[in-house]
Amino acid sequence: MKIIMLGAPGAGKGTQAKQIALAYGIPHISTGDIFRANIKNRTPLGKKAKEYMDAGNLVPDELTCDLLMDRIGQDDCEDGFVLDGFPRTIPQARALGKALTARGESIDFAINVDVPDENIIRRMSGRRVCPSCGATYHLAALPPEKEGVCDACGSELIQRADDSEATVANRLQVYHEQTQPLIDYYEREGVLKTVDGTRPMDVVFAQIKAILGNELEVSNVESRCD
Repeated sequence: MKIIMLGAPGAGKGTQAKQIALAYGIPHISTGDIFRANIKNRTPLGKKAKEYMDAGNLVPDELTCDLLMDRIGQDDCEDGFVLDGFPRTIPQARALGKALTARGESIDFAINVDVPDENIIRRMSGRRVCPSCGATYHLAALPPEKEGVCDACGSELIQRADDSEATVANRLQVYHEQTQPLIDYYEREGVLKTVDGTRPMDVVFAQIKAILGNELEVSNVESRCD
């Protein structure tokens, strides 16, 4: 299975990607991890990416796609993969599709974890973290025993800058402008599946497993008929 996870920041697609990877025995791949690994290992592609990053520029789509294709060409991706964080734009999606087609492959599922903006703002702006031990809390879902104080070490909790309501709202605006069109793109490709991301995490994962299971059963029947 070759799967792409879609969804707004804070929708929970990363959590679901990890669960899919674990349940189906396929790697969870994020572009951030690929960049770090290639830069750390000083690969030719990693050196090119570092030049752009050191200059404060975005890594070009073509180079990002090359890094990704190098990663999914490894042995652990033989049975598939879950992509998290790529593609983010239509040009990236087209570059990925072209590269996969050249290998005689294609994306099987684009799973959209759908969560309304107001839910995401509430989720992310309610997060608090401990700067000392890294413990994470949520004002509504997982509050500390004493308001503003870490249960584990007693340090004062903080709200990260990227969790502020204004920052989250801005990230969502960027997502709607640049990334949400991917939903229409993959719907036209006939591989889009949408799940209700407002439900509890285990319920969302059950929805995803039902989609993957049903689609795999259909594929197996078609293979036997062939």
